[in-house]
Amino acid sequence: MHELGITQNIIAIVSEHAQGKKVQRVLLEIGKLSAIMPDAVRFCFDICAKGTIVEGAILEIWEIPGMARCRQCGATIPLEKPFGICECGSVQLDLITGEELKIKEIEVEELCV
Repeated sequence: MHELGITQNIIAIVSEHAQGKKVQRVLLEIGKLSAIMPDAVRFCFDICAKGTIVEGAILEIWEIPGMARCRQCGATIPLEKPFGICECGSVQLDLITGEELKIKEIEVEELCV
């Protein structure tokens, strides 16, 4: 399960960017063609966050659908797999979306002084 290593890296990056502040929420974008299973990331998140400033944070995941542009006719088509065929018959497709893995937002606790 490579999602464990990916989630450990996400926690490390979020912790670094939070600059010592308690993390309340993390928003990830995961493309449907990325070979990363959002449910596995959700499962690993609390385990990997334990004992860090990310512990207890809410994890939100936006799944980004796969889309490609046909090199032959220029059409934009949805993809369920990292390959496909356009209505024009061409298999020469350029992926537009679906391979993302991004930490889109983190929300940290504001400290009152």
